Amino acid sequence: MSTAILTGQPVPGSSIEADLRSLGFDVRIASGAEEAGTLLAEVPAGQRVAVVDARFVGHEHALRLGLTDPRFPLAAIPGAVTAQPAARQALTLATARATAREDTAVSGTATTQAAATEVAATTETAATTQAATGDAGGTAPGGTPTPTGTPLTGPLFDRIVAALSAGGNDPHRPDLGSLVATVPDDPQARNEARQAVAAVDDEAVRLKSAVKARDGFFTTYCISPYSRYIARWCARRGLTPNQVTTASLLTALIAAACAATGTRPGFVAAGVLLLASFVLDCTDGQLARYSLQYSTLGAWLDATFDRAKEYAYYAGLALGAARGGDDVWALALGAMVLQTCRHVVDFSFNEANADSTAADTSPTAALSGKLDSVGWTVWARRMIVLPIGERWAMIAVLTALTTPRITFYALLIGCAFAATYTTAGRVLRSLTRKARRTDRAARALADLADSGPLAERLAGALKPTARRLPGFTAPAVALLGGAAVVATAALTGFGGPWPVLAALLYVLTSALAVARPLKGPLDWLVPPFLRAAEYGTVLALAAGAGVNGALPAAYALVAAVAYHHYDTVYRIRGDAGAPPPWLVRAIGGHEGRTLAVVVLAALLTASQFAVALTALAVAVALLVLLESIRFWVAAHRGGAPAVHDEGEPA
Repeated sequence: MSTAILTGQPVPGSSIEADLRSLGFDVRIASGAEEAGTLLAEVPAGQRVAVVDARFVGHEHALRLGLTDPRFPLAAIPGAVTAQPAARQALTLATARATAREDTAVSGTATTQAAATEVAATTETAATTQAATGDAGGTAPGGTPTPTGTPLTGPLFDRIVAALSAGGNDPHRPDLGSLVATVPDDPQARNEARQAVAAVDDEAVRLKSAVKARDGFFTTYCISPYSRYIARWCARRGLTPNQVTTASLLTALIAAACAATGTRPGFVAAGVLLLASFVLDCTDGQLARYSLQYSTLGAWLDATFDRAKEYAYYAGLALGAARGGDDVWALALGAMVLQTCRHVVDFSFNEANADSTAADTSPTAALSGKLDSVGWTVWARRMIVLPIGERWAMIAVLTALTTPRITFYALLIGCAFAATYTTAGRVLRSLTRKARRTDRAARALADLADSGPLAERLAGALKPTARRLPGFTAPAVALLGGAAVVATAALTGFGGPWPVLAALLYVLTSALAVARPLKGPLDWLVPPFLRAAEYGTVLALAAGAGVNGALPAAYALVAAVAYHHYDTVYRIRGDAGAPPPWLVRAIGGHEGRTLAVVVLAALLTASQFAVALTALAVAVALLVLLESIRFWVAAHRGGAPAVHDEGEPA
């Protein structure tokens, strides 16, 4: 439930009261500013509240953007300001000051007494939430002072916003574009404002804004022109983005099952259904933007299901190929490893530079800027990185027309080129950019490294040594140790002792890599190097086992571990921190799992090794899935700040 306090009597012909009710607000009318403060204090603490000028003229979608977006605890547009429960204290105090008489200190007024009542009713949990989300659009820190000082002047809403800003609680101000939102002072201005409203179709603006601002060529020109209308159809029937996300997952799983039949009709159906799944995948985000239905749980489901759909489809292709006598499990696992490592490169680089305040003046950035100034180069550069739209379109077409082996070859070549292109550019930027990494960025990279108890204890012992080594040591030793264990596993016979020795060296080098804060210019490469080492070792040993079931078991194990690593990324992006230490220790960390797999290969026969991989995959999957689901559901029910990550095309 939400409550809107309408100050003053609506002007004849005004639709403001009806617009507010259509947006789900219970409207209460206050005759003046002081009564608005009184009504504000009477609204139950658990509700969103908005204060709106009855003279407001504007589009309904402008009100929707300003008053209903769940991502921002405080928001304002001309003539209206809103607060979610966690920010009610800030709005109450600001309103108390804004409605004070010019010749009276605010602390002695009746409205201040109402504010004090509201402050006392604010729970400790709400104050904690405010402090934790203070940078997401203007929440109220727990220590917001009682509004005192020189009374403010000007229109009420200008005074409220000014009081909020003075208390360090700047409200979010949405970009309205061509939408109208104003409070006219006289009949002529009101008439002009109404004409401006009539001149702009807010539904067309709403549909246009439902599409992601930056997307790939295939998505922009082949999907979004019609998927936005599917999103509107869903909104008008009360469907939620999470329901559409789930429908997309189910469609992709059916596509994977069709591919697993190994028949040409099955492959054709799989390609068509994969494209249908992608249409729904675009629709869920557009529905979220169209109806402003953002949530922490929704952002996690959208990101997680994208990976689950793609990797389940790879498995379906491998099963279908096996039915035709072609074993492509190694290619399927290689594609998953390459794609996951690509994403880790993206995540690590972005986290390392998220807090940097230094301008990127590198020659690489300058060249990138020049290329972005030419229309065709923008789309060419977006296509060659093979984002999810282009990637899924290629997979769908090749599945329908060729064989799984050809599909995987094309996927591996395309992803390898894209990974080389993006990583090389980021390395050049990092080497030439003068920027200092923050403690938060270093912590995020350490969490992405996923170090277990072995690496953590060794890292503590190696700290004095690490401080004396050059700045490039961390990525260098991570690369060397990872390359050693993967190469040894691939080039020596299955069951030999050499991979065990290489794995012990890998434990040592991975500990040295994280022995000091990851603040170097190339330290963002450490997590992807560690991911490639762990996944590559599992792939090499399973391929070397040469028995049925080893590669599918390895695929399941890498999928379970990759889920854990993606979950870590999404928690960091949602400001929720890394997974709990007990979970990381329970599944061994990257170095513990790598060592365990290598030891199992040395001690067991090939058939026994396949069984052991399967058991390990089940154990890891159960632990990480149960903890992940528990965490995200609890965060959603606990009112975690809504998240909607536009990000890069995946």
